[in-house]
Amino acid sequence: MSAVFGVCLVLFVLVLVILIAKQLYWSRRIKSVEGKHVVITGGSSGIGRSVAILAAKNGAHVTIIARDTKKLEAVRNELLSVSKNRDSQKHEILSLDITAGYNVVEKALSDVEGTMGAIYMLVNCAGTAIASKVEDTTPDNLKWMMDLNFMGTFHCIKSVVPKMKSARDGIIVLTSSQAALLGIFGYGAYCSSKFAVRGLAETVAMELKPYNIFVTLSMPPDTDTPGFAVEELTKPVETKLISGSSGAISPDVVAHQMFEDALAGKFFSTSGIDGFMLTTLCCGMSPVSSFAQLVLEVLLMGPFRLVSACYLASFDRIIKSCMKTRDLNKKSQ
Repeated sequence: MSAVFGVCLVLFVLVLVILIAKQLYWSRRIKSVEGKHVVITGGSSGIGRSVAILAAKNGAHVTIIARDTKKLEAVRNELLSVSKNRDSQKHEILSLDITAGYNVVEKALSDVEGTMGAIYMLVNCAGTAIASKVEDTTPDNLKWMMDLNFMGTFHCIKSVVPKMKSARDGIIVLTSSQAALLGIFGYGAYCSSKFAVRGLAETVAMELKPYNIFVTLSMPPDTDTPGFAVEELTKPVETKLISGSSGAISPDVVAHQMFEDALAGKFFSTSGIDGFMLTTLCCGMSPVSSFAQLVLEVLLMGPFRLVSACYLASFDRIIKSCMKTRDLNKKSQ
């Protein structure tokens, strides 16, 4: 009897490992961007720049959106040098502040479609993070993060949806964060904006599914971008210690995973085991991309909850230790 149980256990573990490997490392492309128009916000640096390069290498006509014209020109030169079909591919830059309001964003994207063709894939990478405790967050910083991270993304999506629905085809990618899956000390405003992006992604996915429009939600960890370097300057020590447990990942890695997952029709796009654990644990009523994903969520949600409790206990210890250190420093002054 024990031998039978042992064999069953081994088979169960083997199947689990295969499913995890398939979910993490195997994506079957079901769409292509070759010859199609890809628009990327935040395309002058970081993840957006990396996605733009991937799109150009895959034969797409690419429009990159940001505010800094010089940076946009530099990235366009990169796109021209790596394009799959250099003689036929077109690349455009658009200096635009996506927080300027829906009418401004809609007109700009409509004008781009007039010169570059219908938008097939919209990748929302524009975003920012300013770390501070809730009590220290200024109204201006809160508004800036909500306007850029959420409202800007909302307006870009709203602008392209009607034509995508008419074509009954398209891909929309939203860049959120692992901070949309748990609250983190020092990220009150940032987490709120990224939780909102997740809610938007799930809603848009439900609305557009009948029209053959795929929606992918990227949930990257700390990523080594120019914006991250600026964020580090004002980040509370507690936030640094909590976030530092996983380190910063290359934007190229995030972009590659995001691009592959979007073309494979996956809803969640994550990088690394932490991202896989968090999206599995916090999947809730999010879209199911595959049977393998569903099975893994059912099997692993319980065990991952135990792991998450250990993480939370560790975070609590960090916060208490920092508070104790501050109290001691005050007494010694």
